[in-house]
Amino acid sequence: MIALPELNALLNATATVLILAGLVAISRGATTVHRNLMSGAFGVSVLFLISYVTHRIRQQGIHTPFEGLGYWRTVYYCMLATHVVLAMMVPFLAIRTILLALRGQFEKHRFWARITYPIWLYVSVTGVLVYFFLYQWFGSAG
Repeated sequence: MIALPELNALLNATATVLILAGLVAISRGATTVHRNLMSGAFGVSVLFLISYVTHRIRQQGIHTPFEGLGYWRTVYYCMLATHVVLAMMVPFLAIRTILLALRGQFEKHRFWARITYPIWLYVSVTGVLVYFFLYQWFGSAG
């Protein structure tokens, strides 16, 4: 059975691929493909949130320590800080952006997508990196 940290990393990686594919689709004018890919990215992100909250509950709020030292410690905590702050914004930005598209307000949708896209992508990518920093590259958090 896959452990929750691995599942979370897989869900973040999947969201990353879907977000990037969605950008490519809309740049080619494939609006239906774009809609489907971004719906998938949103669904995967919702599953991630459920899995992440479940993991935190199982850990009873215990922080997973980062065991890297020196330069890597600074890199990790800077990345983690920006990841956490921006991750709190993603649900609101994504829902706003999606609702505008569903309402047919495409000019507003495009405006908000230009804000949402890089933040959502950054959070998805750094989510995978957090997993690697904690569970693969440094220490034995797993």
